[in-house]
Amino acid sequence: MDRMLAERVLAASGAKKASLVLKNARVVNVFTAELEKGDIAIEDGYIVGVGEYEGQTEIELGGSVVCPGLIDGHIHLESSMVAPGEFERSVVPHGTQAVITDPHEIANVAGAEGIRFMMERTKGLTLDVYFMLPSCVPATGLDESGAVLAAENLSPLYEEERVLGLAELMNSYGTVRADRGILDKVEEARNRNLLIDGHAPGLSGKELNAYVTAGVQSDHECSDWEEAVEKLKRGQWIMIREGTAARNLNALMPLFKEPYYHRCMLVTDDKHPGDLIRLGHLDYIIKKAISLGADPVHAVMMASFHPAQFFGLRDVGAVAPGYKANFIVVSDLNEFEVKQVYKNGKLVAENGAMKEEILAAEQRSVETPVRVGDSFHLDEIHPEDFHIKKKGNTIRVLCLTPGELTTKSLLAPWVEKEGVAPGVSLEQDIVKMAVLERHHNTGHMGLGFLGGYGLKRGAVATSIAHDSHNLIVAGTNDEDMALAANIVRKNRGGLAVVAEGKLLGELPLPIAGLMSEEPAKWVDERLEELKAQTRSLGIGDSIDPFMTLAFASLPVIPELRLNTYGLIDVEKQEIVETIISCM
Repeated sequence: MDRMLAERVLAASGAKKASLVLKNARVVNVFTAELEKGDIAIEDGYIVGVGEYEGQTEIELGGSVVCPGLIDGHIHLESSMVAPGEFERSVVPHGTQAVITDPHEIANVAGAEGIRFMMERTKGLTLDVYFMLPSCVPATGLDESGAVLAAENLSPLYEEERVLGLAELMNSYGTVRADRGILDKVEEARNRNLLIDGHAPGLSGKELNAYVTAGVQSDHECSDWEEAVEKLKRGQWIMIREGTAARNLNALMPLFKEPYYHRCMLVTDDKHPGDLIRLGHLDYIIKKAISLGADPVHAVMMASFHPAQFFGLRDVGAVAPGYKANFIVVSDLNEFEVKQVYKNGKLVAENGAMKEEILAAEQRSVETPVRVGDSFHLDEIHPEDFHIKKKGNTIRVLCLTPGELTTKSLLAPWVEKEGVAPGVSLEQDIVKMAVLERHHNTGHMGLGFLGGYGLKRGAVATSIAHDSHNLIVAGTNDEDMALAANIVRKNRGGLAVVAEGKLLGELPLPIAGLMSEEPAKWVDERLEELKAQTRSLGIGDSIDPFMTLAFASLPVIPELRLNTYGLIDVEKQEIVETIISCM
């Protein structure tokens, strides 16, 4: 007989005192969507009862609210720009106890070796990190990444117990047309009875039916109410995203009500370190939703019980007998300020910081593979590499959409003015943009024009360029563009801001060109300094200068993108223009 199970049963029945009892709590009951008063009895890391209990150790809560630990159902850890241990330090004090990550950022740089690196770096953390295997590396056939992952490359990774399924199927275009390579990956996940996440902005009608028929069970790309309801009606779960770049919460607030909220969850997708430190993680989304009129209990359920149910995490997501004692304490449900975080019945964070003894117990060394730590392969860049040969009197411009990841295509007149590169029009908010292949030193480069970015002088460069993470640079003149690009190259990845031939700021990200080993606070300070420099160059407060630029090359979000192949029509999955350098 399992002796510990027997001890838990005896404590639950009151035949023995529980090891720990939290007295006078108000418990969020996720089964009835109400607050329930009572004591919480804990034995062997599990909740064994809610009611009236005596414990060997008793802690008085005085009516504080106890909620299940929060679970982020869709995030890319790499977007935090810090190593997994630093990410944990940033989110656990905010009540996050588990995340489901899609490591397709590092996989696009270093393939399966990058995924295994992330698996190793997340072992033994207080934060539970589960994985969905990247489905689209590269995102489409019209992208150029550091690796290609076919079904046979993913198959061995399914043996890892923390793998829950196949990650966001971004190539919806190929999926609904029964692309063989995509369906091979889908079939393996289905044969293993695992989940398949979606990524299909704007997909509707028969194409949506085809996408769901393939087995795609969720979507995190809904930007309006009508799209979300159509996908709910077709059986998908909706992940309401509120991250650093894409913020869909306001538009999707009706989903917090009956009957919709039962099949919805809260996610962040991409989150910069500063947002995590200053605003919070899922707790921030809950607070914002409550301020917009959401029922607080519904919001908590959508960030705990619902993702646990969707991902099949059977013993977390509720404060109830038989569930792990993973919960958070907040003084008031409406304010939702996280005071304490318990994991397996132990206090692991309090008043905004993790317990030092917990962090000390987690310390371990993981070697960084060469392919992850030395991933930049690109020759020195020269200003003339960005010179554009005039092809006509108009240019096609990739125009950003404020507050969204979608873009528009615009025709603008070709202009030539002193002080800026030909084609650049500061009056029309049009600057030059380039995407350089950096994984295999192919020399491939896409050139084009970017609208709505706000830059008035200088240049901005980043090796975070979704999802293939080539080197992307936007600028008003070729000299500054070359300088910014070379600084990122020298640092083996990262961010750079320059103007008038001078470096204004840099942030090295040597882990695959995506992450730093430095503390999150240090990374945030450098990042904020860089953002301040971009403001001085004209980019407005309403736009994240790096996250926004990073998505300008992703050829799976409508309407127009620029990557190493040229300008891509996303809906047609065609190269619509290849701008030729004068060199």
